[in-house]
Amino acid sequence: MIKDYFHSFVKKLLALDENTSRDLGNPKKILIIRQHNQLGDLLASVSLFRAIKQTYPKAHLTVIVSPANCIAIHKNKLIDRSFVFDKKMIYHPAYFFEFWKLLKDNYDVAIVPATVSISFTSNLISRFSNSTIRIGVKELNGMINPSAYLFDRQLVMDWRKHPDSNVSDFCLDIVREFGISTNDFSSEISFDKSDEKNAIEFLDSIGYKKNSLLIGLHVGAGKPPNRWSLKKFIELINRLDSQYKAKFYLTGSRADKEELDYVREHLNIPAGFFIDRTIPEVAALISRSDIFITNDTGIMHVAGATRTPQVSIFGPTNPYNWAPVGKNKIFLWKSDLIDDITVDDVFCSCQKVLNEEKLKMKDFLKTGN
Repeated sequence: MIKDYFHSFVKKLLALDENTSRDLGNPKKILIIRQHNQLGDLLASVSLFRAIKQTYPKAHLTVIVSPANCIAIHKNKLIDRSFVFDKKMIYHPAYFFEFWKLLKDNYDVAIVPATVSISFTSNLISRFSNSTIRIGVKELNGMINPSAYLFDRQLVMDWRKHPDSNVSDFCLDIVREFGISTNDFSSEISFDKSDEKNAIEFLDSIGYKKNSLLIGLHVGAGKPPNRWSLKKFIELINRLDSQYKAKFYLTGSRADKEELDYVREHLNIPAGFFIDRTIPEVAALISRSDIFITNDTGIMHVAGATRTPQVSIFGPTNPYNWAPVGKNKIFLWKSDLIDDITVDDVFCSCQKVLNEEKLKMKDFLKTGN
């Protein structure tokens, strides 16, 4: 009831008349507000930025993100400018002035994408922006957007019509009616020479030599149901080591400390630990790997943005929606219980990839190219 009164009040002050036109003209400045998404969501929907840049190559793209997901677009070449919106900082005069100045730039279009949730804050930011056109959802997966009145161009988005479509495809529904799309659904993370240098120094520290196999793993996940058994990860590493004698490393952060400590204590072979590194550094390391094995979590999408073959292990999440797309991007899924997936299941998938890599390496050593 209180929410109804609130929206009734805000609607009287800020409501826009809906416009059914799908003609955007030739926008020069575009604003996207994505401060309400997690790291993985943002990485999985880079296709939206790519679609805009392919449709309007000369357009300047500004993206508003949050402290929780900003690292997903760090150094992204598709984005011209980004701003980290932090609710805790909004009462600081200098920060507020900087934010307000950004909003008052002359935008032709402001867009609030959505995949699984609707954010009133994002919608309100769009309304306060100095934009000629504001695009947002009217209804999302059957949920009515109570603040749709903040947009003049309103879209109905419904994942249920194509329940197995990938998020990188579905997220484009917010702009498809405006003639903005792409056939490249891959994610993208940019890293520079400094990131590569840090990755190489780490590999040197664990004794990695060129022409040997390099295997990376991520054993943590923010959601407990998305964590494959640590005992199974350890058994998998032992089996891979027995057959391939590769170098192993694990990625993670302080949030994964308990899991990483368990692996350190129980793993009988040497392994490196690449902990609390930046997303570009992690991407640079994964890019040098022969395969990366991961739970369904944010780092899965980081690996998905590289060309490295990967095996992603799924439980309660629909992999057709969230698994990375691309060549050699394998996912395993049996049920909502992630531990229904066996070590044999993962090992066989890795075996297929690594046997191909060994053949490529032999050909390289024979021919020298």
